[in-house]
Amino acid sequence: MSSRHLLRSVAMQSLYGWDFESSLIENDNHQEKFKKDRLDKIVKNNIREYSAGIESNDFVVELVDGVFKNMEKIDSLIKKLAPEWPIEQIMIIDRNILRLGIYELMFSKRKDVPAKVAINESIELAKTFGGRSSGKFVNGVLGSLYKEMERK
Repeated sequence: MSSRHLLRSVAMQSLYGWDFESSLIENDNHQEKFKKDRLDKIVKNNIREYSAGIESNDFVVELVDGVFKNMEKIDSLIKKLAPEWPIEQIMIIDRNILRLGIYELMFSKRKDVPAKVAINESIELAKTFGGRSSGKFVNGVLGSLYKEMERK
């Protein structure tokens, strides 16, 4: 497993854990700071637990922070691209894999990750961590976004 793939996996696991915990907390505005603080703690723990020996974990932090900062826009894209799936009904793992993939495709400032690589990495995460149809679902949503990006 390449270090980038491993770091994407750590980022996805962090977002998954945070999203799961957040769903248990009442959703009001004063909880937002708590949510970001909790996300940072989850990321630090997951880096320590799963990416020992990796020289730099900056990529994990960049991905997680980027998703968090752009969550509203990313979730609105998911709603648009998968209209028959209300976002709260998408499996938590699939939702966060999509968030990572969309962040890399639309919002990341990194020019060294081609769109097709970002999509393929998301599909691989979905196949590894998601359900039987997760890979196809992620491929369909991100493929639609890619086609839309190509048209523009």
